[in-house]
Amino acid sequence: MIRKSLVFAGSWAVAVSFAAAADLSSDPVKLSAAQIVEKNVAARGGLEAWRAVQTMTLSGKLGAGGNQRATLQTPNNGPAGRAKPGEMTVPQRPVEEVQLPFVMKLERPRKMRFELEFAGQTALQVFDGTNGWKLRPFLGRRVVEPYTADEMKTTSKQADLDGPLVDYAAKGSRVELAGVEQVEGRDNYKIKLTLKSGESLHVWIDTQTFLETKMEGQPRRLDGTDHPVEVYLRDYRNIDGLEIPFVLETKVLPVGRTALGFKDPPVPVERTRIEKVVVNPKLEEAQFAKPDAEVASNAKRQ
Repeated sequence: MIRKSLVFAGSWAVAVSFAAAADLSSDPVKLSAAQIVEKNVAARGGLEAWRAVQTMTLSGKLGAGGNQRATLQTPNNGPAGRAKPGEMTVPQRPVEEVQLPFVMKLERPRKMRFELEFAGQTALQVFDGTNGWKLRPFLGRRVVEPYTADEMKTTSKQADLDGPLVDYAAKGSRVELAGVEQVEGRDNYKIKLTLKSGESLHVWIDTQTFLETKMEGQPRRLDGTDHPVEVYLRDYRNIDGLEIPFVLETKVLPVGRTALGFKDPPVPVERTRIEKVVVNPKLEEAQFAKPDAEVASNAKRQ
């Protein structure tokens, strides 16, 4: 996310810049992990405000940036193209990130419906809190399929609509302070969150704003190798008293060499831009049930 800067004039700008410089130069306040998370929840709108949220919809554009990944050179075995047989060629890929419209609908406890438009068709992912289904017409799959075991495992790790830190103790999680680190030039508390399942993830919280700036994402498997993932949260906006990031940047980190022994090429950043958030909309329960393939494939974004 890209934070919008505020422009001040005259002496106000000078006064603010001096105050900010003095504030940022000071050492982070020594707080416990529980105190940091408490301040984080307060900065995001407060515990009671988030507890009052039962449903939420988010819509915007999802950047499909994976197609920009560098490709390995391959021998040219045919007459097509300018390269001579035997010469190494590099497949051409789009330079610009594709922006795909999406709508995500969330309802407690952990229900989710995700609609993604691509090439005039609508793909779906639906989770009713226990079971999950998907429809992927853009891959030629026009039947509703259940989540795989791996997809169910990934879904089971996903937090409720308020994120992993809100009411973390009630969710069976534990927090501990793993130190202070710089994130894009700013001091951040690094919080280790251990889930009820025993798995853990790290969250970085700005020492000044107490908003999350970065989180560990679900590892992504590329070329037979699991790659670490970082998700950056940017451009927070106030929606009905809640601070919500409107840009998420997903970065897949290189691992040096893949399982095949090739040098790991960089993966472009994927950006999700949220355009609209609605808090506590009325959602039909049928939207979280197993979708009908014919209806789903022709679904329109609401």
